[in-house]
Amino acid sequence: MNSDNENQVSIFDEIKIQTKVILPVLNSLRSEIGKEKAEKIVYGALRTYIRKKYHEIGKRKSGNPYKKWVQTWDEIRPRIGDNVERDYKKNDASGRVYDVTRCRFAEYFKELNEPELGKILMCDFDYYVAEIGEPIVELTRTKTIMEGGSICDFCYVFNNKLSK
Repeated sequence: MNSDNENQVSIFDEIKIQTKVILPVLNSLRSEIGKEKAEKIVYGALRTYIRKKYHEIGKRKSGNPYKKWVQTWDEIRPRIGDNVERDYKKNDASGRVYDVTRCRFAEYFKELNEPELGKILMCDFDYYVAEIGEPIVELTRTKTIMEGGSICDFCYVFNNKLSK
């Protein structure tokens, strides 16, 4: 997630490539050791790996945690492109609140009947990026399209007293 070649590929295309590798392995493990155990192993490994990769992006940024969070999003957002449609409710110095009203990632993983894998590969990274901004940035999200919601509701609160 940090090489020049990776930055030229959209996150949607990157995740589709990853899924083509992960799913056969996951399905083989499901057959051999059972669904629950296979998913625990694979999902656990993916969560650890993905969190580490996003935190590495944040470590390359400079400034306080809020500035690192902004710079990390500035790097990631172009790679998400128009695969996610957002409806902003608030975007100011105190926070950023918006709904994702369409998500091609969710559509893709629902077609595969693998929404939990989609959540791990795509949705969970929002929290890992928010961790880069802690304690200034706090993310609350109560629903996602990937998990069956009609929207993904994002609420970022910025503790401006800490951002100075």
